[in-house]
Amino acid sequence: MRGKQAQKKEIKGDLKYNDESIAKFINYIMSHGKKTVAQDIVYSAFEIIKEKTKQDPRHIFNKAMKKVSPLVEVRGRRVGGANYQVPFQVKGDRRFYIGCKWLIESTKSKKGKSMAERLANEILEASEGEGMAVRKRENVHKMAESNKAFAHFAR
Repeated sequence: MRGKQAQKKEIKGDLKYNDESIAKFINYIMSHGKKTVAQDIVYSAFEIIKEKTKQDPRHIFNKAMKKVSPLVEVRGRRVGGANYQVPFQVKGDRRFYIGCKWLIESTKSKKGKSMAERLANEILEASEGEGMAVRKRENVHKMAESNKAFAHFAR
């Protein structure tokens, strides 16, 4: 690694819930610098979740993130002219980022409803252990399990 590692920026909580993880999620949804649009999407999705479940949407969001976030991932390593898929353990911040990314990708892949409705449905499905994002996590875990023999190539 060249140079110094960039310092982590302090992220303030979001406006409505004052929760750092929700603020990060809003930033991941944001595109082209339109933060208010991303906030509207997330807060509308949380309102839909609140109506459907009669529970705190933050609790359901955190439950969904735990079920979506991966514990291990596979990375390609070149060893002696051959490429191996080596399983690595995923650390905290990256785990949250990957979970958010999969949740957003699975939400965007569905068509028909508004983004807020699709996001609310995907979060609800993920909190129950279902949905495309949870399947993606299971596939990555299966891949890591099947390539466990190459774990000694990890540094």
